[in-house]
Amino acid sequence: MRDSPEGRVVDAVLAFLKLKNVFAWRNNSGATVAGEGASRRFVRYGLVGSSDILGILPDGQFLGIECKSPTGRTTKAQEAFLDEIEGRGGLAILARDVNDVLCAFGKYRHGYTWRKH
Repeated sequence: MRDSPEGRVVDAVLAFLKLKNVFAWRNNSGATVAGEGASRRFVRYGLVGSSDILGILPDGQFLGIECKSPTGRTTKAQEAFLDEIEGRGGLAILARDVNDVLCAFGKYRHGYTWRKH
């Protein structure tokens, strides 16, 4: 389990998705300094603003979940990423706890039907 408040949300949401048999994974993005001396360089990895959790719902719909602590704030890049997912028919969720994900999924109707919250 991660020690940060947002890390705990990520872990809880991933555990919930696994129980619901949703194909999902932790998506890492960020930056670091690699190397030493003259070979030292700045390295960015992942897409800026991409959600903490990405996945595919059982009906084939794309899933993006941005996890935040109760007081955490999204960046403009994170909001833009969630907007892109929704705009293209995917399910985009801002989750401060597992209940936010449960709410977004709604109730099953006629097999796998997902609703945005």
